[in-house]
Amino acid sequence: MSQAELVILRELTGAASGYVSGAALAKKLGMSRVAVWQHMEKLRAQGFDFEGKKSCGYRLARKPDHLHATFIEALLKSRNREFPLTVLETVDSTNDEAARQLADGRPAPFVVLAREQTKGRGRFGRTWHSGNHGNLYASFAFRPHVSPQRMPMFTLWMGVSVCELISTLGGVKAGIKWPNDIVFDGRKAGGMLTEARIDADQMRDLVFGLGLNINQPAGTWPADVAKRATSLTAEAGHPIDLNHFAAALIGRVRLAYTHFVDGSHEQLLADAWPKHDTLHGRAITVLNGRQRIEGTASGIDDHGSLLLRDRHGQMQRFSAGEVTLEKVG
Repeated sequence: MSQAELVILRELTGAASGYVSGAALAKKLGMSRVAVWQHMEKLRAQGFDFEGKKSCGYRLARKPDHLHATFIEALLKSRNREFPLTVLETVDSTNDEAARQLADGRPAPFVVLAREQTKGRGRFGRTWHSGNHGNLYASFAFRPHVSPQRMPMFTLWMGVSVCELISTLGGVKAGIKWPNDIVFDGRKAGGMLTEARIDADQMRDLVFGLGLNINQPAGTWPADVAKRATSLTAEAGHPIDLNHFAAALIGRVRLAYTHFVDGSHEQLLADAWPKHDTLHGRAITVLNGRQRIEGTASGIDDHGSLLLRDRHGQMQRFSAGEVTLEKVG
């Protein structure tokens, strides 16, 4: 990451008027205007473009449509710059890469982003199609040192936080299909996968993975998921700025993690869950091992377990399982 290019992008994205003079950039960087221009040419080769206006300076006229580490860093607010990021062109799995870096001793927290995954996965080892289609594949690594009993709440709390970010930036309401799917009217736009390494009575390493379809064009889905997949762009009706979303996501996850560690997430989740729960009141079937239980979804309990009122009127709780919706008619 070039520090000079980071400063240029940070100054241009933060300018109230949109324009920054070449002289101001040169002074900020402590270099000649020719040297500034050379760095801007390097940025042009990476997908940026700049518009020059006499007596005003330069403004950012075009941004890359792929994940760009320096641009995301430039967009991060100061309080979130302590969350180091890595952007990879391709990786087997961002969760696996984050786990490898934790095992190698990299200080946490940090986030691994990728433009493509070759072995993306969801729950039960299922394949998560992760092509280079303008989507977001991210894994956030932490060392929380909290009780393992709090882990089931973590994914739900992060899911609610992601849904609220989607609402803010995309202007569309996202829902959660317990425990880890982000959906719009039954069509899946994202999945979450939380993995932890546990020592005795506490979580040592925690990785929160998120695969989110952002700008994937119609007609590019694999045949086996085409009818039930969607993207933020398709739902919002306009393209989503991938790098702005990534920067905002880092900020939102950082804040959500702070609430998780101090315990304040419990009441926040209880308040927010009903707004995003797509199962409540619906007829569902829960597959839990060899068990197949039918009933009506009734929210979650204080530990994040799914509540189901079975056909005998009894309330049952599930901390794990596969949920399917019963067909109507």
